[in-house]
Order: sequence, then C-alpha cells, then structure tokens
Amino acid sequence: MSRPQEPHRPFFHFGNPFRTPKGSQLPPRLLSLLSAFEAALSERLQRLVPKDKNDILSLSWMKLAMESLSEIHCDIKNLITELELPVTDWDEKWIDVYLDISVKLLDISIAFTSELTRLNQGHLLLQCVLHKLESDSQNQFLRACSSLDSWRQHICSKNPRVEGCHPILDKLVESLNLPKVKNSAKGKVLMRAMYGAKVVTTYICSIFAAAFSGSTKNLLDLPVPATLPWAQVFSDMQTTVNTEIRNIFSCGEFTVLRELHAVDACSKKLYPFLQDGFGPADGESFKNSVSDMRSTAEKLSQGLDNLSMVVDGFFKIVLTGRDALLCNLRAGCDVPKSVAGRNHDEQVVR
Repeated sequence: MSRPQEPHRPFFHFGNPFRTPKGSQLPPRLLSLLSAFEAALSERLQRLVPKDKNDILSLSWMKLAMESLSEIHCDIKNLITELELPVTDWDEKWIDVYLDISVKLLDISIAFTSELTRLNQGHLLLQCVLHKLESDSQNQFLRACSSLDSWRQHICSKNPRVEGCHPILDKLVESLNLPKVKNSAKGKVLMRAMYGAKVVTTYICSIFAAAFSGSTKNLLDLPVPATLPWAQVFSDMQTTVNTEIRNIFSCGEFTVLRELHAVDACSKKLYPFLQDGFGPADGESFKNSVSDMRSTAEKLSQGLDNLSMVVDGFFKIVLTGRDALLCNLRAGCDVPKSVAGRNHDEQVVR
C-alpha cells in the first residue's frame, strides 16, 4: 500500500482575499459572529495537534479529523443563519463557489468510503485465518498462510476511486482563490469564514488521500495569510502532521495506517509457525501470536467501522447543505443561469 516517497507539491502562494479598504470596518455584530467562528476554528485545529506523534495516521486520529470537519461545516451553516443572509441575496459567484466545492467534497467522500469498505472487506480474510488457526492440523495452518497472503494482496491492491482524488484536490486548491466581495459586509464575513473552512477541509482531505493511496503526492502544504487569527495554529498543526507523515512514508512500510501496520506485524510473527511448524516448546509463543493477531484485527475492524460512520456523516452534512441551498434558490425563483444549468446537468447524470 505504501509507495516510495515522492516530491511534495510546492507551496501555492495566495494573496490575502480579505484585505479591507482603509477606514472601512465590519459592524460590531458581524465582527462578533466572525470572531466566534474563527475562535471555534482555532480550537478545532488545536485538537488535531497530537500529544504523541504516533497518533498521527491512526484511525482514531483520522476519525477526530473528520469529526472536526463536520463540526466546521455545521458552524458555516449556523453562521449563514445568524448572518440573516438568505440564499436569494447571495451573489451568483458565492453560489458558484459553494456548489462547486460541495460537489467535489461529495466525490472525494465517496472515494474515502469506497476505500474504507475495501479495507474492511479484508477483515473477512483475517477471520478466516483465525478460524483455521483454531485447528491443530498442519494442513489448516498452510491454508491459513494462504489466506494471509490473500489478505496482503487485497490490502495492496489499488482503488481506482482513491487514485482519482489527486485531480479533485487540485480543484479544491484552485478554489481557495475566493471571489471579491463588494458592498456587502455580510458577504465579506461569509467568504472569510468559508475560506477557513475550505483550507482546513482541503488539507484534511489531502491527508486521507495520501494515507489511502500510499503516496505523498496527495499531501498538501497550504500557506494562509498570517493576519488570520487561526493561521498560526493551522501552520503549527500542518507542520507537525506533515513532518510525521513524510517520516512514516520514508520508512517504506507496507502501509502507513497504524492499525493496519499492527496487523501486518502480527502476520509476520505468525508466518514462521504456519510455514515451518513448531514443537511443544513453542506452543505458548504460537498462542500469544494468535491472540495478538485476533486483538489487532478486531481493533482494525472497529476503527474502520467508526471512521466509516464519521465519513458518511460528513457526506450527509455536505449533501443536505447543498440540497438546502438549491431548494432555497428554487423557492426564490430568481435562479442564476449558471446554477440552473448545473442543476439540470446533475439531474441528467443522476
């Protein structure tokens, strides 16, 4: 699953899309809403800075990262409500930004779900191995060895959906250049909040894509304007996480996912027993190896299940937000031509 380390992408240099003309300030209420959103964003980012670097690319840490994305997107929904900015008052460019991003996030979420399902299918092979190890027959041990080989081949196989994440990430990076907002204080607040949500979402998705593809080409280094209150914690988190991820890849391991690596390590301990057999003196060591395999396999399966549920939850949040925007546009009647055309094309595809 892991591949040789590849050169990572150069930094993308963005200008500050939030530069405010001299003398202009946001009204106190809008400033308070923006400050609250950005403070919450900083807190969520801080939670992703692991106390132990070994937590990075564990399924539990990835679950926490995806939960944070879901919370951030819910914060965006709440902000739109608190801004009292109905969709019918949105600039057409804002709508385009929201719809373009949401469809890309739906696509990449489907790719992640597909990979998690594929990895979890390997649990059936591990269960088959453990079942055969309940016998004392050497013939069953050889069959268990064959099943372990099949599991490894399954885990190492490529997933076309994950391979397609790279162009999606490229488009998400391009979308970080937000449209200019003129004569709308509420619009400026919305676009600045959406920028923060997009940066974090794009970055977290790049981590998942790198982990699932076994390639650092998907791992992003995103610079953000230093004037943003969450910029420093994002930069610190990104540096810590990216450094450790690249260290993991540089080792050339079978997989970069912690729980998956633990199962592989257990399988390597079992191989000599299954291939060469063992005497009475090695009986206890064999039992311990089987016990370790059973516990690590169960931990992997549970971790994949938990992460799958969180990814599915994120998908639903993005989908319901997108559907709500389209419904509100239809209710308002004045649907921009670009949106109407896009919606028609999506219905045809469906």
